[in-house]
Amino acid sequence: MSPAKRMWGGRFKGKLDPRIDALNASFSFDRRLFDEDITGSIAWARALRRAGVLDASELDTIVSGLERVRREFESGRFRARKGDEDIHTAVERRLTELAGKAGEKLHTGRSRNDQVATDLCLWLKRAADETAAALADLLHAVLGLAERAGDIAIPAYTHLQRAQPVLAAHHLLAYAEMFARDRRRFSEARRSADVMPLGCGAAAGTGFRIDRKTLAKELGFREPAGNSLDAVGSRDAVLEYLSAATMLLLHLSRLGEELIGWASSEFGFIRLGDTIATGSSLLPQKRNPDGAELARGKAGRVAGRFFGLVTTLKGLPLAYNKDLQEDKEALFDAHDTVLGVAGAMTATLEGVAFDPERCAEALRGGHLLATELADYLVRKGVPFRHAHGVAGKLVRRAEKAGVDVSELDLETMRKEADEFGPDVKKSLTVAASLRAKQALGGTAPARVRRALAAWKRRVAKW
Repeated sequence: MSPAKRMWGGRFKGKLDPRIDALNASFSFDRRLFDEDITGSIAWARALRRAGVLDASELDTIVSGLERVRREFESGRFRARKGDEDIHTAVERRLTELAGKAGEKLHTGRSRNDQVATDLCLWLKRAADETAAALADLLHAVLGLAERAGDIAIPAYTHLQRAQPVLAAHHLLAYAEMFARDRRRFSEARRSADVMPLGCGAAAGTGFRIDRKTLAKELGFREPAGNSLDAVGSRDAVLEYLSAATMLLLHLSRLGEELIGWASSEFGFIRLGDTIATGSSLLPQKRNPDGAELARGKAGRVAGRFFGLVTTLKGLPLAYNKDLQEDKEALFDAHDTVLGVAGAMTATLEGVAFDPERCAEALRGGHLLATELADYLVRKGVPFRHAHGVAGKLVRRAEKAGVDVSELDLETMRKEADEFGPDVKKSLTVAASLRAKQALGGTAPARVRRALAAWKRRVAKW
């Protein structure tokens, strides 16, 4: 295509080198902004009408043409042409074919710089809403599994060493906390995107009397951007979305890692249902947790998108630079990955069940109740640091005898501390250990049941 036929070609002579043209083109991926681009263009046309740039007939022609272009995209009938370097060029080119000279007036006072920034903000708000819905489904699945787990207890681990008994439901509710924070981060990204760049032009603002407040209201934005340079050069909202996506995938990766371990023969805490497990092309016995593994793997992909864009943006001067074209593939891929992984992990949580016998077996041994010995002595007036030392010595005695510390007899315990009495055995059960954790945030069954009920009420309002 000759330069004169391009949107920007008036001051150029000769054809653009095809190697530059290929690198410059973005229609192949930014075409998914067609709906936002057309919605923004219709609002801009109406703003131009209010500013006296268009007459009523021209406005009707432009709006009618843009709605037809939208239908062509939605039906798959839109045909790109050589020279459609991005979604904005493609839409305007097709509009001008349909609307003639009226279509040529649409870009008055507008730049692709504020146009693409507006498209992205509109798209981001919708993407954040979609992610919030996916997180609600994920939370429902977490709470459903926690409810099915009932009063099943498992070891809590620190340093991947058995530490203390906790309810499986309590363990799962830790992820409810994480996913709720993730939802808040996506909400903040949406809020950042709720500021309209349209009407800021290429850098200095528009030269026409555009009522940007009315325009922002029409497009559903909270307010128009207050500085033209920042509006067209900022991608903070994109970074915030990618940051939130990275955090969510990090949490899903951690959950995936635990489900993978729990489903292994070495742990055996959960069983994978047929709807979520995959098999092996060689090993007939295998039940593989592919959904959880892919969640773990794709976390690195999304984190890479975030850090890639951070690196792109870190040295850019104001206002717009072509480097900003790198934002879209990162954003689109991260969003698609988030929805895919969240959906797969929702299905995984819905398709697993705890094995009570294996969980109970894991609670036997490992001296999980050693802290209860120290706490018992504290209640008898022994300073905790001394009580901790006594419990450690009893663990050493138990290891030497080849038993769990909870199985030591009273006589052996009293060799380390006279404060031990016959009632100590009441403290050395899993049930007693769980009941003792009554403080807010603890794993006591009554406390966990209240927390689960509160979470269900909270998520029902999302």
